[in-house]
Amino acid sequence: MFAVLGPLYRRVSRKVELNEPIEGLSIGVRAVLDLLRAQGPLTVPQMGRAQALSRQFVQRMVNEAAAHGLVEAVANPAHQRSSLIRLTDDGRTAIDAVITRESALLKRVGGDLTGADVERCVRVLTCMLEVFEDVDVN
Repeated sequence: MFAVLGPLYRRVSRKVELNEPIEGLSIGVRAVLDLLRAQGPLTVPQMGRAQALSRQFVQRMVNEAAAHGLVEAVANPAHQRSSLIRLTDDGRTAIDAVITRESALLKRVGGDLTGADVERCVRVLTCMLEVFEDVDVN
């Protein structure tokens, strides 16, 4: 499994990077937008934990996304010093376009895979991620 995950991750990352001129999103900004699309407004530390990335890296990606009008900081009723970051309409439009393009690309995967196959794969990968949740990424 590990022998496949590394090369797959690197190739997918490279594909996202190659499409950056089309969509204007780096892989880090894409990850932030995708997470906010899935989970709604989050703080930078919450995003870092969810993605197993350092808070500093996530902050740089949030700053980049904000500079392009894709996210905005809003007051956090639970914590005065840690704003919530949320998608703007432009951010939602951008990540929706990326997801649509990526979904079309994934449909090209061969092997007669079914929806159940994909769901099982996601389940296995999620279980693997849980095994390594104690690994400090900072």
